[in-house]
Amino acid sequence: MPVKRGYRALKRLYPDQPVVGVGAVVVSEGKILLEKRKNEPGKGKWSIPGGLVDLGESPEQAVIREVREETGLEVEEPRLIDVVSDVSLDEKGKVKYHFVIIDYLVAVKCGEVKAASDADALVWVPFNGVEAYDLTRSFRNFFKWNRQRLEQF
Repeated sequence: MPVKRGYRALKRLYPDQPVVGVGAVVVSEGKILLEKRKNEPGKGKWSIPGGLVDLGESPEQAVIREVREETGLEVEEPRLIDVVSDVSLDEKGKVKYHFVIIDYLVAVKCGEVKAASDADALVWVPFNGVEAYDLTRSFRNFFKWNRQRLEQF
């Protein structure tokens, strides 16, 4: 289903080009904030808050906006952690989804955690418990590659 972004619809499913998104790594007291996805792709699986970059918006602005919309938290100081490419093919080998996700560590300014927008649920999870969740493939890979770095924050 196309999502209205700027002056034209952006096609997520079977896109004509990669779609740019952002992910927010929110860490507090040795725990990371996980979000249960409300929509496809990855509906029902756990990941980090995030979404698409709007036309005319920087990735840093997008990650701050997405966290506010999905969690109720106001965040600041986005710091680049990683860039992940996530490509899903259908049974015929055609590209069904292709996201380039820019992941940022963000600092919480204020707010109360409350699931909204694309989030079915939010939970603070100790790093040693993250992989027990039914994670999206892209976040599971991101977490394996970056866990040691994240635990330092």
